[in-house]
Amino acid sequence: MNKVVKTPGRECFLNSSPAGWSAYLQAVTAAREVFYQHYATLSRPFSGIQVGQLKALLEEIPVCPEEGRPIEEVLRETGEKIVRHSVVVHHPACSAHLHCPPLTAALAAEQLTSAMNQSMDSWDQSPAATMLEEKMIGWLCSRFFDSTAGDGIFTSGGTQSNYMGLLLARDFYLRERMNWDAKRKGLPAHASRMRILCSKAAHFTVKQAAALLGLGEEAVILIDTDKRYQMDLLDLDKELYQLKSVGYLPFAIVATAGTTDFGSIDPLGEIVRRAEAEKIWLHVDAAYGGALLMSDRYKQQLAGIEKADSVVVDFHKLFYQPISCGAFLLRNKEHFELIRRHADYLNSEEDEWLGIPHLVGKSVQTTRRFDALKLFVSLQATGRIRFAEMIEHTLEIAQEAAQLIRRDEHFQLINDPPALNAVVFRYRPTMRKVESDQLNRNIRDVLFHQGKAVIAQTRVDGMTCLKLTLLNPLLTSEELVNLLQAVKQTGLKLEMERGGNQTACRPKK
Repeated sequence: MNKVVKTPGRECFLNSSPAGWSAYLQAVTAAREVFYQHYATLSRPFSGIQVGQLKALLEEIPVCPEEGRPIEEVLRETGEKIVRHSVVVHHPACSAHLHCPPLTAALAAEQLTSAMNQSMDSWDQSPAATMLEEKMIGWLCSRFFDSTAGDGIFTSGGTQSNYMGLLLARDFYLRERMNWDAKRKGLPAHASRMRILCSKAAHFTVKQAAALLGLGEEAVILIDTDKRYQMDLLDLDKELYQLKSVGYLPFAIVATAGTTDFGSIDPLGEIVRRAEAEKIWLHVDAAYGGALLMSDRYKQQLAGIEKADSVVVDFHKLFYQPISCGAFLLRNKEHFELIRRHADYLNSEEDEWLGIPHLVGKSVQTTRRFDALKLFVSLQATGRIRFAEMIEHTLEIAQEAAQLIRRDEHFQLINDPPALNAVVFRYRPTMRKVESDQLNRNIRDVLFHQGKAVIAQTRVDGMTCLKLTLLNPLLTSEELVNLLQAVKQTGLKLEMERGGNQTACRPKK
C-alpha cells in the first residue's frame, strides 16, 4: 500500500485546490479591509508619530513566533502599528518628494504581478512577461529615439539606470578609443584620466556611479548652472577645452531632464551638438521629466533627447506607478554587448541562436519583477490623452503655486518660474532676531509631526528652503491654498510663540 505523504504548509500557498483559493481570498480580503480602515480613509497625510514611539510600537511585535497566528489577526495588528503610521501618498498635503500616488489600474496589476511571481531573467521563468516587456521597451524607444535600433530594460529606477548608462559609456569609450576590453581586463592605467561632465544640479547618483565604476567621485566635473538651474553651455565649453588641454579624457556628458529640486531641463539640443562634435557619450537622466513626452503641449521641452545614446525614465514618478518601476533605454541596442554574458542554466548561447529571448543579458540584475505589466495595464486603462491631462494639471498647479507664493510677502520664490511641478521657496521671518534657516526647518518639522503636511526641505545657495513637489493630479486649487496657508500660519505661530528663540524653535516631542 502506498504511503500518503503529507505536504507541510499546503494551505499557505495559492494552488488549484478549493482550500488554496479560499485561503488566498481570505488573506486578500483581510488585507483590503485593513488598507481601507488604516490608510485609504485617513484624513491626514501622516499620523505624526515620533521616531521613539514608532520604535517602541514595533518592539511589541515578535518577528517570528514559534506558532503562526490567524492571518486576520496578523494583518489587523500590521494595520494598527505599521500601515496607519505610513505617509499617505494620495493625500493632497503629501507633497515632499518625487513620490507619486499610484494609479488604481497599476495597483490591480501589482496584485497579478505578485501572485504570478515571474522572474524576468530567463524565458522559461517568464515567457509572456518577457514578450510584454520587450513590447513595452519597443514602444518606449519609439517615443524617445529617432532610431529603430533602440532597446532597453526595465529597472528599479534612476539610480540603477544612471549606473548602467555610465557603465556602458565607460566601456564603449575604452573599447572604441583605447582598444581595451574593460569587462575582461578591468580598468587600464589611463582610466584615472577619464572624466564625466554634468551640471551642479544633476542627481547625486552620477557621482555614486563614478565611484562604483572605479573612477572615483573626482572623475565627475560639475558644470555651473544658469539662473534657471540649467547646465551653463559656456561653462561646459570651457571645461571641455580645459580637460582636453591638460590630457584628461572626457567620455560622457550627463544631461538632466528634470532636476530633483527644480525640475530644470538642460538645453538638450545644444548639448547633443557638443557631444557629437566631441564624439563622447550623451546620457540623459529623464527620470523625472521623461513623462513630458506623453503631452503634446510640453513634449517640445525634451527636444534633442532623441539623439541621446542612453536615456533614463522612471515610471514611479509622473507615470503614477507603484515603487519601483523605471527603464534604461539605449539608442543603439548593439551596446548591450558590452555587458552581455551567458550562464548555461539561464541564457545559453544555443537558446539565443534559436531566437529565444533571455533578458538577463541586458541587465545588471538577475532576478527582476515583472514591472512592465503595471505600466502596460495603466496605459491601456488610462490612455495617452488622459495621462497627458494629468501631467499637464500638475504643471499648471505648480504655476499657480508659484503665483500665490510670489504675491505673498511672507514667502520668497526660489525657482521662478518652476520648470516642471517642483516649487522651491522660503518663509520670510517677520521678526529680525529669528534665524531664517532654523525657522524654515522648524516649519517643515512641525507640519510633519503634527500630521498636517509632508513637505520637503533642501538647500539652495547655502539657504535652507522648503519644497513642494506637486505630482498629485488630484490636488485642487483650494487644497493648494490651504497647504500654503498652513505653512504661513505655522511660521507666524512659531515666531510669536517662541519670540525668536532659536533653540526653542523645534517641534515639541
